[in-house]
Amino acid sequence: MIQIFRLYSCLFRMGVPLLPRCLYLLNRILFAVVLPPSVKVGKGVTFAYQGLGVVVHERAVLGSNIYVGAQVVIGGRAGRHEVPVIHDGVFLGVGAKILGPVVIGAGAVVAAGAVVLSDVAPGSRVAGVPAKPIRASGK
Repeated sequence: MIQIFRLYSCLFRMGVPLLPRCLYLLNRILFAVVLPPSVKVGKGVTFAYQGLGVVVHERAVLGSNIYVGAQVVIGGRAGRHEVPVIHDGVFLGVGAKILGPVVIGAGAVVAAGAVVLSDVAPGSRVAGVPAKPIRASGK
């Protein structure tokens, strides 16, 4: 799936509008993923289950070596132009929602089902609705 995305993203940046749109629709039908060609995606990004149910905002930025679970939403919020920026090495659990002008720091872990509405510090773990930092067991 990520190879298809890289192909249509490359074609989109070269100014070939029809083929990227067709590949985008194919991706949407086959994998139920909304991943527009304008999304900036780093190397080594893993979409669980071929991105099943994942929705990514067209202006979002994803760093390298990110794990994105199924049903994750990376999107904007009403009345705000800014969208999420996710740095390298982040783990996004199944069903996590990252909404609005949020920065997820490098190496952070977002728990399954968490709704992130504010910035997440590098290396921290967040969970809940809305997401709040949690302590690791034994600390």
